[in-house]
Amino acid sequence: MTSLHEDINHFKEQFKKNAPEEKQRLMANATRELEESRTSPGLKEGDQIPEFQLPDTTGKIISIMDKLEDGPVILTFYRGGWCPYCNLELNAYQRELQAVKESDATLIAISPETPDASLSTKEKNELEFIVLSDEKNNVAKQFDLVFSMPDYLIDVYQQSELDVAGHNGNQDWELPKPATFVINSSGKIVFAEVNSDYTQRTEPSKVIEIASEY
Repeated sequence: MTSLHEDINHFKEQFKKNAPEEKQRLMANATRELEESRTSPGLKEGDQIPEFQLPDTTGKIISIMDKLEDGPVILTFYRGGWCPYCNLELNAYQRELQAVKESDATLIAISPETPDASLSTKEKNELEFIVLSDEKNNVAKQFDLVFSMPDYLIDVYQQSELDVAGHNGNQDWELPKPATFVINSSGKIVFAEVNSDYTQRTEPSKVIEIASEY
């Protein structure tokens, strides 16, 4: 079984071979600008999470506090099912789902996609864990993860037929940074990793090992 980092490196190699150089330049520039801006650094280890409720792919409202009553929660924010790196990450978690269960943790993935789009993402990737819809990024904003895409990057996405607006059900072109948190049963963050570079993701095995300690 390959690791998430191996999957990502393989995808990057293919992207570098096949994508137009100008597209690669603009996307890399947008990532660099976001990193340098230091905007939306995200909540940190030791912070208390906000209490929130969000709909899952069936419309059922899920309360984070209810899930924390059962033990630690692994919470991962992803950009959407249109993002290949997000799909690689979601699939990596699905492969590790048995290990998640053995750690007595609950795995929850959140994106700004509408419930219908989240359902499509869940079905496409055959995900068996909780996927929540954070329309308008209300919860992601509470976790200090949200940024606005620059106009030139929106143009790149539209030219690539990446329908971010359609997935999110709005035209604000705001996204959360990819982020992973481990939250203990009292609601305190015991691990946090927030990436300005959307191609960088936390290896699930590392997160599961930390969750198993709580």
